Amino acid sequence: MLKKQTTPYLSFVDNAREALEYYKEVFQGEILNIQTFGEADYPTPPEISDRIMHAQFKKDDLYLMFSDSFPGHTIEIGNNISLVLDFENEDDIKKIYSKLSETGTVYMELQDTFWGATFAKVKDRFGVTWDLNFQKNEGLIV
Repeated sequence: MLKKQTTPYLSFVDNAREALEYYKEVFQGEILNIQTFGEADYPTPPEISDRIMHAQFKKDDLYLMFSDSFPGHTIEIGNNISLVLDFENEDDIKKIYSKLSETGTVYMELQDTFWGATFAKVKDRFGVTWDLNFQKNEGLIV
């Protein structure tokens, strides 16, 4: 059902790059990639074009994802982390999305994305936020 372990996704107001460099130093890991909002094929306000839309960090078995928030999205301690689940197939992501969204809050409906995935973001009834991802094109990194 799932491709790999659950991945913490850390969100920041406008200092994801600073946090990424900090954790790189603390854990002596490596930054796998950084994509800014300006580099994405997505309509973005010019004032956030240099902010991080998506970045990946790895040190041994520690794997983290980072992003800055989109304007208008409130980030507070406690809601600045979600758990990413990468699925092996579309049927499994649909089943899990259906169950979580039944009694949870949908932040982003299950849909095809510009990065080649089927994706949804849901906060479950216990307050845990889940990023559900099925990567259709394995050549893209999410």
